[in-house]
Amino acid sequence: MTTAMERKLFRLEGKVQHYAWGGYTYIPALLGIPAGNTPSAEYWMGAHQSAPSQVITPGGTITLDKLIQERPQEVLGEAVWQRFGQLPYLFKILDVKDMLSIQVHPSKTEAEKGFARENEAGIPLNAPDRNYKDANHKPEIMVALSDFWLLHGFLPHDALQQVLKTVPEFATLTSIYEQEGYKGLYKAVMEMPQEQVNTLLRPLAERVLPAYQANQLDKSDPAFWAGRAIANDPEGMNRLDRGIFSIYFFNIMNVQPGEAVFQDAGIPHAYLEGQNVELMANSDNVLRGGLTPKHIDVPELLKHTRFEGVHPVIIQGSAVQDGLEQLYHSPAPDFAASKIELQKGQVYKSTSNAAAILIVMKGTATITGSDTLALHKGQCALVTNGEHYQISTDNEVVIFKAGPGQF
Repeated sequence: MTTAMERKLFRLEGKVQHYAWGGYTYIPALLGIPAGNTPSAEYWMGAHQSAPSQVITPGGTITLDKLIQERPQEVLGEAVWQRFGQLPYLFKILDVKDMLSIQVHPSKTEAEKGFARENEAGIPLNAPDRNYKDANHKPEIMVALSDFWLLHGFLPHDALQQVLKTVPEFATLTSIYEQEGYKGLYKAVMEMPQEQVNTLLRPLAERVLPAYQANQLDKSDPAFWAGRAIANDPEGMNRLDRGIFSIYFFNIMNVQPGEAVFQDAGIPHAYLEGQNVELMANSDNVLRGGLTPKHIDVPELLKHTRFEGVHPVIIQGSAVQDGLEQLYHSPAPDFAASKIELQKGQVYKSTSNAAAILIVMKGTATITGSDTLALHKGQCALVTNGEHYQISTDNEVVIFKAGPGQF
């Protein structure tokens, strides 16, 4: 890579992340690799330092972060490089078999402060009690690939009041909410001694667990997810997870394939089940709030949570390129997600004015520009700044595309 980049179109290979909540078959089937005994939870495509993608160039294979470091303007374009100083997004495919931890992401300003503070304290980046892995915020958009379930933000006021009045175990919490609002209620359950959590939640657990195990509960009912959390927890009834409160306090969303949800800084959320495409700012900062054995820093979590009722919004794609592409709008400048669907004879044309990553989710595609790439299901391409390219197929193809948001 010592001469000017003549090629602007490359094969890219992401990295599988083997988190405990992932499934065993979906991502291996997508990538055409054998399923193993380890869960495959996420497939990362991007330049995050903890798992950068590999770019196949004529001169050999190079990690995407290193390629950007060597050729920032040529890969990203001057405007993106000046604004972000890096590839501003991280692109993922997720297979959620078991519930993820309840989490909140910090704002950009707070992430910078927290990252600097933990660095100064000498906390290693891979320490289990580390909150900030980088100095970036982490707004994110997800597009469902299957019937998908998630928790998203606090219930609106009337709905939360109804929950507190109708779930008998929460009767003692009603006055806290009425006097101190969302923050007082959440602070109370997050700071509650574990013995008191057990005392409050054990009658609920004894009620919902048999119903869950007998398949008597609907997924729209928080009791279903509370039952699953208890059934899957190695601690069982001995140490009930305080994240169960949040299952009842948050919106339960059901999203259909092709529908999207945006989650900004401060919105508490958790993925519950299904597969999705996820696109976020280039960050791995997570402040956890339950449904996890991992580190929970309650003061830091409370500092960054938005204590307000949320009316969930499902985003539908907007048709562009004569209907060949569905664009999912979000307020984040860091990223934009879209879905390209082509039948034989249809041609998608574009000029990359930044750096885009594409993954084939179904069928086969030929991408033609400064090189020609023949891609099948699970394969990816990197299109760098200034590339004029077109996509065609011999049969049909579905591609998800990621790029910066407003460039």
